[in-house]
Amino acid sequence: MSAMARLRGRRRAAAKEAAREPEPFAIEEEVSHLTRIGSEPCPRTRTRKRGVSAFDMLASRESGRAGPGGGGFCSADRAYAAGKHLPAEGPWCVEDMDSEAYVSQFSSDGSLLVAGFRGSRIRIYDVDKGWKVHKNISCRSMRWTVSDIALSPDQRYLAYSSLSPIVHIVNVQSAGRESDANVNEIHEGLEFCDDDEYSFGIFSVKFSKDGRDVVVGNNDSSIYVYDLGANKVSVRIRAHAADVNTVTFADESGNVLYSGSDDNLCKVWDRRCLVREKPSGVLSGHLDGITCIDSRGDGRYLISNCKDQTIKLWDIRKMSATTKGRPPRLYDWDYRWMAFPTNARYYKHPNDQSLATYRGHSVLRTLIRCYFSPMHSTGQRYIYTGSSDDTVYIYDVVTGAVVKKLSWHRSIIRDCTWHPYRPTLVSSSWDGYVARWEASGDKEDPSMLSFDEQRTSPYHQTYGLSFAM
Repeated sequence: MSAMARLRGRRRAAAKEAAREPEPFAIEEEVSHLTRIGSEPCPRTRTRKRGVSAFDMLASRESGRAGPGGGGFCSADRAYAAGKHLPAEGPWCVEDMDSEAYVSQFSSDGSLLVAGFRGSRIRIYDVDKGWKVHKNISCRSMRWTVSDIALSPDQRYLAYSSLSPIVHIVNVQSAGRESDANVNEIHEGLEFCDDDEYSFGIFSVKFSKDGRDVVVGNNDSSIYVYDLGANKVSVRIRAHAADVNTVTFADESGNVLYSGSDDNLCKVWDRRCLVREKPSGVLSGHLDGITCIDSRGDGRYLISNCKDQTIKLWDIRKMSATTKGRPPRLYDWDYRWMAFPTNARYYKHPNDQSLATYRGHSVLRTLIRCYFSPMHSTGQRYIYTGSSDDTVYIYDVVTGAVVKKLSWHRSIIRDCTWHPYRPTLVSSSWDGYVARWEASGDKEDPSMLSFDEQRTSPYHQTYGLSFAM
């Protein structure tokens, strides 16, 4: 039998396999238990088997039964109460821009929101002052769009990247509201490539936890580490066999990195023992390129979003030393302009190491991002993600169910961010809107978005002279 005939046979078998109904959602008991501990009432509060109401919790507290010491709510109680009030009302407008919104991020204390747009514009909003613009940044040396943003741990500096080998850093706490690159403020450029004949684009940028390094993933299939003190690239890892779309840190130590690539793999790297560019481990299970990775922050669990239309949950203790061979590509498509093949939707990787798989959202045209919900307000009970079907999806980690869909936008939601303490979620869409969703809010507020303001592109709206200025 020829190689072509064998390939056709494998594709027919895969199509038959994929045509069946999806397997019931399953998750390993350990991570399910840990999630419940952090997001469900303490035993002292949970006096009945039925769901616990806010009244039950308050009554337990007043009677001295709530909390580990009997005097108040424990963190799980607070997360349980707050997790019952998801940010699903609205949306209200934070920004109405004449270009697509690509990225957004709350600061670690929730006082600032940063949003980046196609072209050369980043805006920083003061959350505590009515979402007013804190700093309006005109970027330098942009190629196509702001691809990623990162705030330093002390929240003094913002790093931004585009499809070029340069990351720029700007002081976000300086006095001026306007920051025009190298005109009225210095935007320091970190050169990640010193070869004028060769260039690459950066997809992901992060500060190390001590603020001394900047780490990037790029379409050079590599991870670069830039030492800010020495003002040079200190480490280059040829990390993957294709574009590195995402990098992030495993925990507060900053020693362990996770990366995801178009080679379908998530990899784990320990900065203390990088030998011959070999990862500490590899996680297999996705069938297409990884678009985003988010860490649970405990150095053990992470989630990844993928072009195979799934989010997967991983435990790095199950990682392999090497890959067991890349599975054959059983469908031909290009996620930038084609719909995902129906017959491939439920195909399973033969060596899937993931703990759970979440389905419902769609990942098309761009590197859509996903995250764990905040620890303080939800106990990380949820996973949330943007989607190419114009919706924010919120999944229950333990059950895999879609608990909320936030629908108003009329274009791709590439990024979204959940306030670390408040029941507020911000969505960033290619329709040009940055919108906020709340657990409750003033529906008479003029910033609340109406259906007649919807559009599929920011260019479909005619702006007045005041906006153009």
